[in-house]
Amino acid sequence: MTETDAAGAMRFIFEVGMLKRAKRTGWWIAGISEPESIADHSFRTAITGTVLAAMEGVDAARVALMCVLHDTQETRVGDISRIGKRYVQTTDNTSVTADQVAACPPPVADTITSAVAEYEAGITPEAIVARDADKLECLVQAIEYQRQGVTTVQSWIDNCRAALKTDSAHRLADAAIAGDPVAWLIAGPHD
Repeated sequence: MTETDAAGAMRFIFEVGMLKRAKRTGWWIAGISEPESIADHSFRTAITGTVLAAMEGVDAARVALMCVLHDTQETRVGDISRIGKRYVQTTDNTSVTADQVAACPPPVADTITSAVAEYEAGITPEAIVARDADKLECLVQAIEYQRQGVTTVQSWIDNCRAALKTDSAHRLADAAIAGDPVAWLIAGPHD
């Protein structure tokens, strides 16, 4: 790898670091004054995707990669809320990603663009699971906000639940809805 290749890859790494500071805007509509960051969401989406992939018997590493990368475009276009998407037209995510990784060495650019393209197409079993992980993570976050007293998030829970495709995602959603977000604190090691 040349210095130019390394600098190009580092440019992408620096850019996605902005996601640690960028907030998820939909939660502001729900009245959450300090919502999670896009990076927070992507991290738990990747964990959720790994769990779902294992439950569905698909490639967990591929799912986790798609989950980590699925919102990286928001460094350039922002996190447009569901209602905002009615009024704002943006470039498709695969094109944004291609621009983001244009300075990266080809193996890096190809890895990232192929994962984003697969996610956006939503056709492969791994992409279906990754997209379910995105919706399921949003549902779980809404449940956590609801358990903290936010009463305006039920539509997020309902809409995310309705969008799930896999049986495992439906089972996890049901467990989340019936569960307690802090039960892990008080449970024994095998509970």
